[in-house]
Amino acid sequence: MGILNVTPDSFSDGGRYYDIEAALNHARQMVAEGADIIDVGGESTRPGAEYVPAEEEIRRVLPVVEALVREIEVPISVDTYKAIVAEKVLEAGAHIINDVWGLQKDPKMAEVAARYEAPVVVMHNKTEAVYEDLIAEVISFLKESIKIGLRAGIPREKIIIDPGIGFGKSLEHNLILMKRLNELKSLGQPILLGTSRKSLIGKTLDLPVNERVEGTAATVTLGIAKGVDIIRVHDVKEMVRVAKMTDAMVR
Repeated sequence: MGILNVTPDSFSDGGRYYDIEAALNHARQMVAEGADIIDVGGESTRPGAEYVPAEEEIRRVLPVVEALVREIEVPISVDTYKAIVAEKVLEAGAHIINDVWGLQKDPKMAEVAARYEAPVVVMHNKTEAVYEDLIAEVISFLKESIKIGLRAGIPREKIIIDPGIGFGKSLEHNLILMKRLNELKSLGQPILLGTSRKSLIGKTLDLPVNERVEGTAATVTLGIAKGVDIIRVHDVKEMVRVAKMTDAMVR
């Protein structure tokens, strides 16, 4: 899954693909490099990012989704936790909803995804990085997300789980979660991992965001070895190679 942020303030590539032609060109490049899915985001979810009203998020993502659906052959995912945004992009032909609040922020989200028969990525999230039992809490949250999706009518095979590396977690939490990723297999759902260029890499290696490709590769390798099915990345060409090599060794 290649990341396409159409935001002015994302932590890694904010502002670079803010107009439609730049976004399209970057999506084409990622597909040529091996991306199987393009994930479009209109609101930065980095810590401290400003809230973006639904109207503004729709203004940013809808024209890009419409253009991608016309011109790109791979499925288009949209990274949003707002049901009204999901409804607009699904109506425009988007294929997947990637919800960083796991269907638990907007009570209408699951119903919208079910109505359009769209697969959903449900991610663990929390406002404060405080846990009594990190893994148990992440699994419990994801179980609740799966339950909400099933209750709304989303088929189980269309629900993908994401542990939410970097969301409501300290560096120590993120490292523990990476080490114990295989425990999420107990939920029986496909797993998506999003670690690309994130702060766990920057803090561990003391590197700026544009020098984290090797650290990202280490997390991708470990993730696949522990059962991850989809990786969400900025550096598609490099991570496709890492994923293929790791797949050859462990699958």
